[in-house]
Order: sequence, then structure tokens, then C-alpha cells
Amino acid sequence: MNAVDVTGLTKRYGPRKVVDDVALRVAEGEIVGFLGPNGSGKTTTIRMICGLLTPDAGQGTVLGFDVIKQARRIKREVGYMTQRFSFYEDLTIEENLTFVARLYELPDRRKTVEATLADLGLTARRHQLAGALSGGWKQRLALAACIMHRPRLLLLDEPTAGVDPKARREFWDEIHRLAGAGVTVLVSTHYMDEAERCHRISYISDGRMLATGTVDEVVQASHLSTFVLRGHPDAALMAEVSRLDGVAQVAPFGATLHVVGTDRARLAASVNAYAAAHGLVSEPGVTSLEDVFIHFMSKAGDGSPKAA
Repeated sequence: MNAVDVTGLTKRYGPRKVVDDVALRVAEGEIVGFLGPNGSGKTTTIRMICGLLTPDAGQGTVLGFDVIKQARRIKREVGYMTQRFSFYEDLTIEENLTFVARLYELPDRRKTVEATLADLGLTARRHQLAGALSGGWKQRLALAACIMHRPRLLLLDEPTAGVDPKARREFWDEIHRLAGAGVTVLVSTHYMDEAERCHRISYISDGRMLATGTVDEVVQASHLSTFVLRGHPDAALMAEVSRLDGVAQVAPFGATLHVVGTDRARLAASVNAYAAAHGLVSEPGVTSLEDVFIHFMSKAGDGSPKAA
């Protein structure tokens, strides 16, 4: 059964469509990564799914509730973590969680807050002011507030932006623990390593869904090929290689250049010839999700903000 099953979602602001005919399905207990450049429509889509925005068109269900007619019911069954820290910085961790428990009218609030503090490793910091927390601990507080009412679906909007690698790793361990317990997760991210930890990914650009599937499926469907040039790449070499026939992207990785294109035969011919002429080593490489991400952004334009 799908926790999220929507089609044709559309949202306009004036004459501009910020989300355009989006279809999205997320199975129960699945972690789906939601990718796209800034302004691509990710946040607007998430807000329509959780009942905070009413679509101008579209239909479907979220947790079995009609996305148009039963938005109020959806709100109570979903945990939504926004991009920005949105809790009271002059209250302690415990006071913030108590406030959220009251908003949800949870029974036995004291016991619920105690359990949530323990679940997220916050008990020892319960009396710390939220404003004095590091990015990683603020993130943990925000997640605690999201899951305290035991939602069946988590919608996380770039939840790890600005936190260190250790905090990101611990956050994702917690997300997988929750998914293992049956919670469904839709998480937007710009980090490719995070996207690769998801069961499936969906990519949106300019308000339209361009790709969906496992990481391997999305990479294969892009029809990109990659070659690696080994040597001592510099700016001049990169500029020359970027002008070769069949080259769409060039990126330095240490002492190598990763060269990407959509026509494998053309790319191989030009890169191999260039390598032979300049004493470099050329060999087939592995196309990464980042290569696909950049390819999508290049097709769509410069990725400048256009939608929320």
C-alpha cells in the first residue's frame, strides 16, 4: 500500500506554475529522497502533501486520506520538519517538546515528553535552551518534535543542511530505525550520499518531475557515460577537454578528470584521442548520481530559484 499516492499536483502563484502536474508515490515504510535544485518546487510539493497548501489541481491520497478534502486529517498523521529551525530559542528542549505535546493534545504529556527525550538521546540536555544548541542538536530536537505524536509519515525538508558529518550520519541512522518500525519518510536533500541511502529517489526541476526510481535505475535511465582521464588536471586542461566532441561535463577529482557525455561512442573517440595526444591515461568510469544531478540541472538551465 502507498502512504503517498498523488497525481497531477499543480500549484500556481499568479500566472506562474511552481508545481506542474506532479505525480508521486511512496510505499509504506519506504524512504524516498526528493531531489532538485533550489526553487524546483520541492517545498511546495511537500506542503501540499502534508495539508498545509491546497493544490490548484490534482488528486490522490496521503495515508488513505483525500489530499484535497481531508487535509486536516492528514496534518494530524504527518510529521513535518521544515528547512529552518522553528522552535522557541528562549525555551529549553523539554519546554519546547511540552509545548508541541499540548498543540497535539497528547494524553499523559509528561510521560510522552520523557519517552521522546529518551528516544532521541536528549534527556541529559533537557534543560538547555534551544537557542544555545549546535546545529546537530537543534536538528535532533526538531526531529523529536516531529515524531512525538507518532506520525505514520515523516516529511523532512532538507533536514541536515548546515550540520556536521557525524550529526548527519546519526540522523540517518535514526531515520532508518524509524522506517524499520514502519514509518514512511519523504526527505528532500542536496547531498548525494544521503540520496544514496534512500530506497528510491525522485527528481524535480522547474516544478516538473523528471525521474523516479532507485539510484541505479535513475543513473541508467540518464544514458550518461563517464570516462576518467588520469594525469595532472589544471584549468587549461579542463577547458580544452570541455570543448571536445561529445563532452557534456568535466569535473576534477584529485589527479583525475571525470568526463561525462550522452553519446558513449563519440565521447570515447574524442577522449581517447585527446589522451593519446597528450600522454594521459583514459579509462571508462562509473557515472555517479551527482553526474546525473548536474545533467538535469544543465538541461533545465542554471538552476536559479524559480519556485519554493
